[in-house]
Amino acid sequence: MTVNCPLDCVYLQDSRRHEKAVLASGDKLPDEDIRVSDQFLRDHEDLLVSLGAILAQTALEAPGVVDRDLRDALTALVRTYRTLQSGVYYETRPDNALADRVCRAVQEKIRQFRAEEERQLGMPKTRDADILQSLVFFERVELERNNGRIRGRAFIDLLRHFVQRPEDPNGRRESLLVVP
Repeated sequence: MTVNCPLDCVYLQDSRRHEKAVLASGDKLPDEDIRVSDQFLRDHEDLLVSLGAILAQTALEAPGVVDRDLRDALTALVRTYRTLQSGVYYETRPDNALADRVCRAVQEKIRQFRAEEERQLGMPKTRDADILQSLVFFERVELERNNGRIRGRAFIDLLRHFVQRPEDPNGRRESLLVVP
């Protein structure tokens, strides 16, 4: 019997604390040619938090989406932004219908994010290369958090916590940036 626990189920949360990582130490990271440095993560924390929120919101709003769907969407988005780097505009679409739905929603929210950024600053700030590196970061975090289960949602749960950053006593939000 399969039970779809809500992400805040105490039994599900407890089981995640005891899971072992599926990624073996010799496994290759996806898109190894794209370097995501600690400096990049510090310099682009706002972009990462916004993109994490976009991914979390999109995944939580689409019924039935699991980590594998989000991974397929991230892979397609990385391929799309890779082609943009070469000057060609070609959107890669995942075969998986749920992943395609997530991919389209994320792209639309990235467009909205960039439009709002341009409206506030009077010029575009976020480059395609920054978005590409951020997507690769989340692709690697998904791989690291993946528990190997077909209907697993550990990565989605991490994203949900990632965007719900706790406030410290001074009213500031502390960073929960996780480096894989």
